[in-house]
Amino acid sequence: MTTPASLYESSRLAAGYAYARPPVHRHIIERVRQSLSLTARVARALDVGCGAGLSTAAIAPLARNVIGLEPARTMLTHCPSVAPHAAFVVGMAERLPFPAGTFDLVTAGGSVNYMDHDRFLAELARVLTPGGSAVIYDFSPGRRTDDGPWLDEWFTMFERRYLAPRGDALDVRSLDYPRFGLLLRTYEDVEVGVAITRREYLEYVLSETRVEEAISGGVAEASIRDWCERTLPDRFDDQPREVRFASYIAYIGSV
Repeated sequence: MTTPASLYESSRLAAGYAYARPPVHRHIIERVRQSLSLTARVARALDVGCGAGLSTAAIAPLARNVIGLEPARTMLTHCPSVAPHAAFVVGMAERLPFPAGTFDLVTAGGSVNYMDHDRFLAELARVLTPGGSAVIYDFSPGRRTDDGPWLDEWFTMFERRYLAPRGDALDVRSLDYPRFGLLLRTYEDVEVGVAITRREYLEYVLSETRVEEAISGGVAEASIRDWCERTLPDRFDDQPREVRFASYIAYIGSV
């Protein structure tokens, strides 16, 4: 089975992550801004595991200087257009290529489960400024609406047909923050609602890693698209539907 790391070197997936993903990062980061009472921009922010740059674009309004770090070079292909006011670096979370005390804010959206957790936390503690904040967050696929189980039922068929690549399940509350001089200050489960049309939802699910896994295994992309188009319910009509994404946000600081 293809590893998640190799999947993220896909040009198709990089384009999907840049242009087909709903703006969930932006909604979560707005909540972060309010929770941290960030009424003015901090000096420097780092987005660890930035992917195609949507999460970096989301934090750009919070800092005067923003850097996105991503181990898969191909994922950075579209970053200049996705987040034009940020800089991007190819690098590993376990070996952050920055001096100690560089960043007032560090975010990691949907990336910590791919890391060596202890090595990342050691690096996180090192690069945070005194009094700086780190935010770890993630969200599940959008599969729920307020008008019945129809979308969840379709997504269940989709995920049974196209299996997800192996990944590590992670409860970030279980990480050993104190060992590295860090403290889990607050944790919250949230739900983000995003208005999506049927066409937008179709392109979104085709950007899922389970689809890339199927394609890498020899399934034709056209056949996957055809199945999704034929089976995705018409309940979207011609108007956007609010699709809900189950999410969590963990706020971390120095002890």
